[in-house]
Amino acid sequence: MPIGRRYRQADGLLNQTNQEVRMGGVDVGTGGGKRALNKEINMIPFIDFLLVTVAFLLITAVWINFSRMEVDARQPGATTGPVNPGEVSKDLHIHAREADFALTWKQGSTIISETRVPRPEMSPGEQPQYQDLADKIAEEWTRHGGHQDPSDRHRDRCVLHTDNAMPFGEVVAVMDAIYEAKRDSRLDDGKLQKVPAFVMAFASR
Repeated sequence: MPIGRRYRQADGLLNQTNQEVRMGGVDVGTGGGKRALNKEINMIPFIDFLLVTVAFLLITAVWINFSRMEVDARQPGATTGPVNPGEVSKDLHIHAREADFALTWKQGSTIISETRVPRPEMSPGEQPQYQDLADKIAEEWTRHGGHQDPSDRHRDRCVLHTDNAMPFGEVVAVMDAIYEAKRDSRLDDGKLQKVPAFVMAFASR
């Protein structure tokens, strides 16, 4: 085979290989005798970007489900009509005020007990912590809680009354204090497990 023909065949194979590895291109035309403006686009970075975006969205969705708080936003109000006292549960109402926390046990519209816990002053930038409030809540549940039997799967309800202007960090600190109150719960296999004594509801004013 002549050497020139071999060169032409090798050059043809090289051009075919270059066309196969092209990921994409833009043809803007070459009319008018101007220089060609055809550009090749490398699609690999674009595909990598899409994969990273999809992975970020999936991970974000999972963490949103993990961080979701299960709370009951219904505020128990005054009951109307004839009520059987044995059917009305006792709820602990915590009113977050500027100077203190007011802890009130109510059964329907009847106040059973009321106590106050001084609200400590916080320095600017200090992480809020209400250990005195947590201790008092646990003490009040031991005294007035209606679901203390380990075989009882129900839990008492705590309604947190806050102002809309209350900083989020302080709201979280009060929630932590509420959840520090623990009770024993009997599992299906007979073992005891510590669980929060309250389920929470919010009432904003």
